[in-house]
This record gives sequence, structure tokens and C-alpha cells, in this order.
Amino acid sequence: MKNTFKTIHSLNQSAEGSIVELRGWVAGRRDSKGLCFVVFRDGSGYCQCVFSKEQLGEELFEQTKSFSLESSLIVRGSLHFDERQEGGKEIQVQSFEIISVSEEYPISKKAHGTDFLLSQRHLWLRSKRQWAIMQIRNATVFAIHKFFQEREFVQMDAPILSSNAAENSTELFATEYFDRSAFLSQSGQLYGEAMAMAQGKIYTFGPTFRAEKSKTRRHLTEFWMMEPEMAFYDLDMNMDLIEEMLRYIVNDVMGRCPEAFQVLGRNLEALQSVNQIFPRIPYDLAVQILRSEVDVNGITAKSYLEGEIKKEVARQKEVMLEIEERELAANDMNSKKGVRNFNRNKADSLKNDLKQIEENLRNYPKWLDSASNFSHGEDFGGSDETVLTMLYGCPIMVYRWPKAIKAFYMKVDPDYPDYAKGVDVLAPEGYGEIVGGGERETDIDYLLEQIERHDLPQNAYQWYLDLRRYGNVPHSGFGLGLERLLCWICKLEHIREAIPFPRTSQRLEP
Repeated sequence: MKNTFKTIHSLNQSAEGSIVELRGWVAGRRDSKGLCFVVFRDGSGYCQCVFSKEQLGEELFEQTKSFSLESSLIVRGSLHFDERQEGGKEIQVQSFEIISVSEEYPISKKAHGTDFLLSQRHLWLRSKRQWAIMQIRNATVFAIHKFFQEREFVQMDAPILSSNAAENSTELFATEYFDRSAFLSQSGQLYGEAMAMAQGKIYTFGPTFRAEKSKTRRHLTEFWMMEPEMAFYDLDMNMDLIEEMLRYIVNDVMGRCPEAFQVLGRNLEALQSVNQIFPRIPYDLAVQILRSEVDVNGITAKSYLEGEIKKEVARQKEVMLEIEERELAANDMNSKKGVRNFNRNKADSLKNDLKQIEENLRNYPKWLDSASNFSHGEDFGGSDETVLTMLYGCPIMVYRWPKAIKAFYMKVDPDYPDYAKGVDVLAPEGYGEIVGGGERETDIDYLLEQIERHDLPQNAYQWYLDLRRYGNVPHSGFGLGLERLLCWICKLEHIREAIPFPRTSQRLEP
């Protein structure tokens, strides 16, 4: 017999009415007289499978009663396309095999707290939202590799264990390494510089670790970084590459993952802002913009936030009124059950909107105060980054930073001796920094001064200093935080959803 095994994703290449075989799990079910409707998933997508007593016979149909959530099956039947159904496809089941009947599934349709879901992360990954995020993660990683491979970059691997820090030694995880101490890598960048001197253009892609005990929605202790390094690149060339890369990745992922974005309800128009030219703003100008000393297209940070506060107050009143109306309709026993449920669900959705409005009304005055009183020479906080991108509506590049707040290896700008030739890319919609990089310092004497000033062990950096002794050339690079990029692409509230098994200062399981 011809093998008819298909994935749900590949069904679009099959003909209407063709006989197919699917292997997967029950993601949902409902019953009607003589019918069992199953939402079926196989890891590649979702579709509806219809089990009919008339088609299967009473004995086989009786087995459908054992289809608990996450039971595994093999189903065979005829394929039909219907946009109204799950995934736009439906299988009229002609036969099936039960592989295993699942025990009572701990994650039900009712609302669960985040701590519970994180403790069940090995199972939570099966939910439709998490499936969509991981599909987009996969497509993003693939797009990154495509971008750099097409431009003749060589992928190389930096060590995870190291004897030295790339940036701040207080953020390192220390471990025993035989009879000495070692650290988990916080960046492959220093090694990337060495590899670029051998290959010209390289990129590394791997896990990195930070020991800071941050509890914000932007921080993980273990995350993935993609770090290219390029010989003979200056800061401007570096920024050109960053902009080209982000534009390529986002457009490629949007084209590859329409179903996943639909599951997330992501507004793709917001992502299409990557097709604009990224504004490039010196740090000093960014500070003036934050303080409302300079406007952007006639709008200051102060006037923009004050306008947003007025909009949210008006929206708050509208939403509260609609919630009241929807709840009245939901409790009207003279209405049909479907109408009542629709209004109840709509009221619940509006309540979530109201929570966001209330949070905005708490945050905007704080952001306004922080921006207005920003102290020159400090690094930007999350709210400062958000305010800056609000004024532009697209990714922006902030460059030429005070050298005191940048890493020791950042090149000093000869035209601005107190500044380093660094750049941060800030994503819109409040997602902040997703790329950080710059031109690397080539002056060995300055690097020695910086190593001493940062109280770093000079002997651990002799190999790094050798890069300036032998074949020294201008070079640049940057780091792209995969999970931070995914947060923006998927519009995630918290970074912990952007990685299969998140590690934070509070969580090491499962």
C-alpha cells in the first residue's frame, strides 16, 4: 500500500479529497450526536479531524470516547479544505489507531498562573501560543544563518568556558575547572575578534550567561546571542550591516510563518517598520530629545506622552462603559446561550484591555518624569528607550556613547575623546535594546589602561592583546540577543516565553 503519511503543514500540497495519514495528538475535542470533532496537532500545525459513527461503525466510533487531551493517534481519511475550520483543513476520518490514552492533562482550558505554567513548561510548550512562538524562533534562527551565509560570513564557535570576562566580571557565573576557576561565557565577542582576524568575517551563535539577579521582563540568566565580527569595518559599515540584517530577518520570518503570526494575533504592520530607514541618533541628541529640548517632527517627548495620557483616559471611559453593556447582555437570560457566551468573552477581553490602559496610566507619568530629568552620562533605562522609539515608530540606532558607560574594548572616537564608537539598536513598541555593538579599540596602550581601570587580570587578556600586536586592523561587530528580538517580533510581554526552557534568577526547573 502506498505510504500516505503527511504532516499537517504539508497538506496544502495535497489534492482535495485525497487520502492522507496523520500522526499526532488530541489538542481539543467536542462531541455532537454521532460525531466527534477533534483539533489535531502534529508539531507542524493544526487541523480538524471529524470522526463519524456512520463512517466508522459503532464499535470503532465508541473508542473516540477515550480521546482525552494529549492522547496520541494515527488517523487516516480524506482531506478537505475549508477556511472556516482549524488551519483551513479538515480530515473526514475513515480509520484510526490509538497509540496512547493520556492521563488527565494538568493544563486545562481554565486560566493558570504563570508560576504554574512555568513549572509545567515541558507540557506548556504544546499549547498553541507556545507552538507559534517556537515556530517563529526556528524561522528567525534560520533567517539569521541565511543572511550571514549569503554574505560569505563563516560561522565559528566561541568557548562557553573562559578564564576572563568580556564585560563586567561581577555578572559572571564561576565554576571549578579542575584546579582553577573558570567562568561561563557572557559573550563570545572577544574570541570573535580573534576569529575575524583569521577569516575576515565571522559570526558566532550560542548560549551566553549573565549572573545579575534581575527580575525584569527583559532578563534571562541563560540566553542565545548571535555575534558577528568583521575585519576592516568601521562603525558606519557596522550600522549598515545591522540595519540590513534586521530588515532581512523580519521580512523573511513574516513570509515563512503566517499561521504562527495569526495564532499570536500579531499586527504585522508594526513589524513592517523595519522597511523604513532607521534613524541614527547620537547619544547627546537622544538625551536632548528625552528632555524635550529637541522635537521629532514637531513633537516633543513631553507633548507626546501628555497626549497619550489624554487618549488613555478617554479610552478608559469607553472600555468601562462597554464592559458594563457586555456584562448586561451576558446575563440576559432571554438571549441565546451563544449570544450570552459571546458577550461574556468580549467582556473578559475588554477587562484585559482595561488592565493595560490602567498600567499605561500608571507608567506614562513616571516615564515623563524620568525623561524630563534624565542625567547626561547615564545609560538609558527601559522607559527611556520606550519613549525614544515612541517618537519614531520604527527601530532606531543610538550611537557615539559616553565611553565611561561602555565596555573596555570599545574604540574611543578621535573626534569626541569622551565618547566611544558604539551603537545600540532600540526596537519600537517598548521592546528596547535588541542589538549592541560598535567599533573595537585598536590602541594597545589604551586597552591596557582600561583593563587596569576595570580591575581585570591582565595576564588573562594577553592573548586578546596579541590581536593588536600582530596584524592589527580596524574592526567592528555587534551582539544580537535572540530572545529580545523574538519578544519584539512576537510581541511578547515577557522574555521567558521566547526560549523553550527559561532560566532566571528564580528558576532552574524544569
